[in-house]
Parts: sequence; C-alpha cells; structure tokens
Amino acid sequence: MSAWREAVTLSGRHVTLRPLSRRDRDAIVTALADVGPSFATIVPDATTIDRWYDAIEEQVAAGRALPFAVLDANGAVAGVTRFLRMNEAHRRVEIGGTVYAPRVQRTGVNTEAKRMLLTHAFDILGCQCVQLRTNVLNRASRTAIERLGARLDGTLRGHMVTPEGEVRDSAVYSIMAHEWPQVRRNLDQLMRGEAR
Repeated sequence: MSAWREAVTLSGRHVTLRPLSRRDRDAIVTALADVGPSFATIVPDATTIDRWYDAIEEQVAAGRALPFAVLDANGAVAGVTRFLRMNEAHRRVEIGGTVYAPRVQRTGVNTEAKRMLLTHAFDILGCQCVQLRTNVLNRASRTAIERLGARLDGTLRGHMVTPEGEVRDSAVYSIMAHEWPQVRRNLDQLMRGEAR
C-alpha cells in the first residue's frame, strides 16, 4: 500500500493525531460544541456530523484525504484535522479542515500538530509542496499559518460559498520542500518557547 493511502498515528509530547473513525462522533460533537461557526472550515455538530463524515469518507476512498482525530495529552478528543486535496502524482497535499476545542486553542497543540503533519508530508510522503488555505478575512488563522513559516501564494477570489451562503475569498499559503528545513527549525523553536 502506498504511504499516501496509509492511515497512520502521529504522536508528539502534547498531542496525538490518530486516524479519524466514526467512533469519534460523539467526542467530536462534544469537543467542538462551543466553537460556533468558523471562518476557516465547517464545524460539525449533532445535526451535520453524519454528512460531514460521509463527505470525508468519499475523499478518503478517492485517495484525496487522510483525516485525523486530534487527541490532547490526556488522550481526549480535542479537534480534527486532515490532509486533503492529496495528489501523489504531483507530490502535493493541503493541511486543512482543522478545528480545535476552545480549551486547546492558543496553546502549543496547533504548533505540534502542524509540525507532525509537515514532517509526515515532507519526510514520509516526499511532498514537494504543502498548502494551507483560509478565509481571507480570518486574520487569526492567517497569523497562525504565517507563524508556521508558510508563505502567501495569493488569493483565490470567489473561491467557495460558505454554508451561510456567503462567497468566500481564500488566502492560499504554501511551504516548499526546500523551505522545510528552515520551517522545521522555526517550529522546533516555537515549541521550545511554548514549553516554558
């Protein structure tokens, strides 16, 4: 089996990313209950989570996504993230669909999770490019992406229609394989600072 289709568990000091399963349904709904509508991605709730799972499973079956449940240091579900828009032939992935419970937002969870995802993308999958996208109006998400070391590629105008019916412009960022060593050093330094 290609590493591009292999569901893996990625473990760090403060967070574990393990393959998402339907058994996580109730824990995800509970963890994300206080998130509310998001600029960045769809936040599943009790009424939408089954359709959310269906869409993700279709992407996985097509070889276009690898979803993860994000577990905190105590092993509790604290969010979700995934590789999406995967293209093995062009060695490209996007990291997205990320939502965290409020209790882990603005902690080291996101930095460590992105460090593990980027390591897997560049060092295991052999990616030449990893992309991240967010609503152009979502300043907090853009700041977090820029803090990782990703560079702004540009804006996709009228990129998508949100569940609320608004037309969204998306800011597109990327990290190239030759930039990965410097980004990795930056992330390691950030993680050391957050551990203090």
